Amino acid sequence: MIKLPLSKLCNVGTTIFSQMTQLANENEAINLSQGFPDFMPDPELLNYVDRFIKEGFNQYAPMGGMMRLKEEIAKKIENSHKSVYHPDTEITITAGGTQAIFTTIATFIKKDDEVIIFEPAYDCYEPTVELFGGVVKRFEMNAPDFEIDWNMVKNLVSDKTKMIILNNPNNPSGKILKENDIQELIKIVEGTSILILSDEVYENIVFDGKQHLSICKYPELKKRSLLVASFGKLFHITGWKVGYCAAPKALTDEFRKIHQFNVFSVNTPIQLALAEYMKNPDHYDQLNQFFQEKRDFLRKGLATTSFELLDCEGTYFQALKYDKVSDKNDFDFARELTINYKVASVPFSSFYKNKLNDNVIRLCFAKKQETLERAIENLAKL
Repeated sequence: MIKLPLSKLCNVGTTIFSQMTQLANENEAINLSQGFPDFMPDPELLNYVDRFIKEGFNQYAPMGGMMRLKEEIAKKIENSHKSVYHPDTEITITAGGTQAIFTTIATFIKKDDEVIIFEPAYDCYEPTVELFGGVVKRFEMNAPDFEIDWNMVKNLVSDKTKMIILNNPNNPSGKILKENDIQELIKIVEGTSILILSDEVYENIVFDGKQHLSICKYPELKKRSLLVASFGKLFHITGWKVGYCAAPKALTDEFRKIHQFNVFSVNTPIQLALAEYMKNPDHYDQLNQFFQEKRDFLRKGLATTSFELLDCEGTYFQALKYDKVSDKNDFDFARELTINYKVASVPFSSFYKNKLNDNVIRLCFAKKQETLERAIENLAKL
């Protein structure tokens, strides 16, 4: 029998999202755990895909992406953030946001490099850093406010710090960075060689008239930053796995050295369809209002329950504190909700490395109204 080599990620198992989705399927529960819509994308976008397939655009795209799409992305960024990226040399189309994150870390992190992350954190950051020999330094943001103490962050910085990873708006907390946060970050990286990986996949889902402060709005940060975004979140097409990375040319050149041996290129007809669809900015400018209506519907429906609704400034996730409902830890409570009340959620502790139970779960409200209505009805029974 062959002796298997030592696992490079020996402490990594099945993600909590897969676990909760499987539990939801086994119990015929409403799945508000994984972050994907249960409604169709715009038929106009689907028709564009069909058109470009039939017109014969079915072979490899250029490694950096189709120029038509990169030009539309550059226009979107300039219009939204007053920041200019060259579409040919500073924007790369990727197979989803997670691939862009993985490739960024693979490109720049070597053995013993330190990377600062903010928890609760998307679950791909830490294992990818460790895969390439890096060391994760964590700052824990705590419920209910999930504020950042930048003096404590400053204490995490050392001469080995190579990168800071941001997720803004933050999944799962739903919080967004404010101007003070950005200014404190500028002070921390000033005079250093620290890179910033800015995961902004929910940039177009910000509520109550608040503004998303992209890393690219600030010249002091843009020059050292790789900005990651996702069409899956933008156009309700998470299964298409298309995103992009925008960065200064010197960083993009290095990024593409790894990208070309990772996926090389991304689905051609879908890139062209997205480019055509993006010519109308209404397709993404109205996303804030679209999801705010869903957020408000869910919050109103749960307002009379014993759940505490934490502030949700962005993303399509609502955090609930349940300490008045149950004294179980969040994983056991999430299992109970799924099995007995037929609503699947995600326990917040799964977004931390060493987090003690905070009695918080996450619900996804990127769902049809009838889905949310059924979930509210079930949760009201607690």
